[in-house]
Amino acid sequence: MYAQDLTRAVGARLHLLHVLDDAFALPAGTEGSLSAFPQLARRTENQAAERLNELLDDEDQKSGAVTVVVISPDPATAIVRYAEQVHASAIVMGTHGRIDKPEGAAIGSVAEQVIRTARCPVLVMRQLPQEALVAMEPARKSAASPPPLA
Repeated sequence: MYAQDLTRAVGARLHLLHVLDDAFALPAGTEGSLSAFPQLARRTENQAAERLNELLDDEDQKSGAVTVVVISPDPATAIVRYAEQVHASAIVMGTHGRIDKPEGAAIGSVAEQVIRTARCPVLVMRQLPQEALVAMEPARKSAASPPPLA
């Protein structure tokens, strides 16, 4: 994960954040949300945290330099608010890169909103297909240290 390599290279703390969309949110003017189902909400949060923890290697888990956080809803607002709360010096996030937008923008709407509203720098990485990530894995693991920052 690029954010892991980056934070290790600069000796920073990594906050691995996942924002849950409220799958049970009803259209405006009606009532209902994931919060109306507390057991389901807790289970969904726990599953998301487990998936995030699976991204961490032994070094991350032993060092204590990584915080795993699951929050909800409204992804862009939640990301910016969390970054402000922890006084983040930068946000690193992925995007699917919706290139079918009329403006021809290569980033998704959440990434775009974070870029527009965050008070710190935002590094947006285009998410690669899973096959590319698997192909890159052996090279990344064989490197003794992350590449120097320019």
